Amino acid sequence: MSLRLCLLACLVVVACASKDELKPTKWLSANELENLPSLNDISFERLENMPLQKGAQLLEKIYHIGQIENELTPNFVPSASNIPVRIIKSNGDRLDAKLNNYVEKAFAQPGFGEDEVTIVLTGLPQTTPTIKKSMRKLEQAYLQRYNLQEQQKIAQNGQHQKNNEYESTSSEETSDEWKNAKTTSGNLIIIDVGSTLTNFKRYAMLDVTATGAMVAHTLIELTNKGVPQEIIHLIGQGISAHVAGAAGQEFTGHTGHKLRRITGLDPAKLLSKRREYLVGLSRGDADFIDVIHTSSLAMGTPMRCGDVDFYPNGPNQGAPGSENVIEAVMRATRYFAESVCPGKEHNFPAVAANSLKQYKQNDGFGKRAYMGIEVDYDLKGDYILEVNEKSPFGKHAPAQKQISYHGQRHEI
Repeated sequence: MSLRLCLLACLVVVACASKDELKPTKWLSANELENLPSLNDISFERLENMPLQKGAQLLEKIYHIGQIENELTPNFVPSASNIPVRIIKSNGDRLDAKLNNYVEKAFAQPGFGEDEVTIVLTGLPQTTPTIKKSMRKLEQAYLQRYNLQEQQKIAQNGQHQKNNEYESTSSEETSDEWKNAKTTSGNLIIIDVGSTLTNFKRYAMLDVTATGAMVAHTLIELTNKGVPQEIIHLIGQGISAHVAGAAGQEFTGHTGHKLRRITGLDPAKLLSKRREYLVGLSRGDADFIDVIHTSSLAMGTPMRCGDVDFYPNGPNQGAPGSENVIEAVMRATRYFAESVCPGKEHNFPAVAANSLKQYKQNDGFGKRAYMGIEVDYDLKGDYILEVNEKSPFGKHAPAQKQISYHGQRHEI
């Protein structure tokens, strides 16, 4: 049975159950309910210090109680003047702005908008080492991507930058990778929605629709000033993957056009939502949507959100090597960052499969795909791959066999 069918079956079971059977007291003891912490008692630091399984179980309980009792309605919308924005120049310099004025500051930079524009919406505050490191790696990766010609010169001269775990220890290997990588230039903008989520309650109660609308109006401003929507790549992390989806919907509603691509990095379970609205990242929010799920049974959602959804090692509480739910969420950012580095674009080959078991049995069907920056825009469906526990995370090679579009097995 496919992942989608399994999830559908679960939903049907829930829908058919009586209201009495859905009461939390039917599946949680009175003692468990009494000891369940409130949203005010949970912090990201606490979750990062909690073992993965324990943190996942806690979040599952809170999520299901919220969904069953329909008590959580989103009510937190950060002010546009309070959402920090970092415009990162190709030389590594950072220009600070706010959501309500970053477009003006961006266009004051020479050459802005002439090449690829990557906009990242953070989904967690950078208050823990894991979150800080993941965002630092993503920024470093884009600086390498947008400075490839200079990096190629350095590699050819046999020089090395230290403390960069994405670089090979072999100067010859590094030079070959960068020599074969294509040159790309562009602009990186970090919209730090996560910094406004100063506590877990704000995270849980974030109004993704209203927040996404604010982001969308800045995207409209960008395009009105001459940036084609085709070169805008919107990336949403965790809860902000849904903010990105809402921004895409709002952008289309006002312009009649779609953003070319939205990437969701471990879209979160929505702990609060309005019953009358369909909320969350989904197909149609952009021309193409790709999603990486790394904590689908913990903070993240197992539901398909895009045209193509990648499940490293299958749906799980956390990707391999994750010790807590925060690290599991941020694995998606680390994987994507690795794929952004020149020469690493094909580090994460995957095949269409219904489960990790099928993948390991070499029964994947459809064509091979690459998770990350170089994903093919014509992909559809669920894809499985295996990853390493530590960086570099990409295994470089997928299952040994698959079935082609014409049903013929072949080696890959």
